Amino acid sequence: MMRTAPDPAALYPDVAAEGSLASALQVTAAGQGLSLVAVPTASDLLRHASVLSSGSGREALRVSAAHAERRWLIMGCGRGNGSGQAKVLVGGETRDLRDVCRVAVAWRDGVPLSDIEQLAAWVELSGRYEVPDDSPAHLIASEWEYCRKDARFSGSPEYQTLIEATYAHPVLRHLYPFTSHGSLLFSSVVPTVHATPEGQANSTHSFSDALICLQVWHRDRYLVRKPFYGPVLAEATTAEEAAIHAARLLPGDLGQPVSSGD
Repeated sequence: MMRTAPDPAALYPDVAAEGSLASALQVTAAGQGLSLVAVPTASDLLRHASVLSSGSGREALRVSAAHAERRWLIMGCGRGNGSGQAKVLVGGETRDLRDVCRVAVAWRDGVPLSDIEQLAAWVELSGRYEVPDDSPAHLIASEWEYCRKDARFSGSPEYQTLIEATYAHPVLRHLYPFTSHGSLLFSSVVPTVHATPEGQANSTHSFSDALICLQVWHRDRYLVRKPFYGPVLAEATTAEEAAIHAARLLPGDLGQPVSSGD
């Protein structure tokens, strides 16, 4: 039998008493001597709200109430000069709404991400950094930082070695990296990702944009193949060798060495 989620009014009676999560955030912040303006989410007043940021590199902080048990979740995305390009910068969950208010104020005021992480131990940084100038080069560099941090916490030394070896390659480092099911893919297209009102990341990136795919195959072998799970184009016994193969197999002149002009 499928279990139904508790009535949000019963799980969050304090929020229900205020009429919306946005109002509850404002009241809770005021109780701490903080000034905070929250925007209600019309589709789910008791479980979703957002806090606008004064920084040009940040989307509104999304605040959500969990469905099955009482806890609060946040997600903060970066944006590129209002173009709609966005990626998750911070996330986390806590059982204390007062903690959410303090982080929301810091996010709104443009407090650096590293300082927000220090402010609340439950906040997690994705590894990406803000790109307010909408520069494709900066967006690519930011995504690389995310991939490298994700690999460090993957539990797979081989996967981390693959990420670091491809990052070290001068051709691959200038392509947009993205991962799926333990595979590393590259694209010459920087995707557009929007945060929905419910705080979810909605990407318009397509696997059709992928140029090449790399995978760890057991512990002593790496595969280079056509996306996605296409034919194997090359095998390697080291991540560095796999990166070299991948760069050479890129379509067009993307993988060709830059001419010195001699």
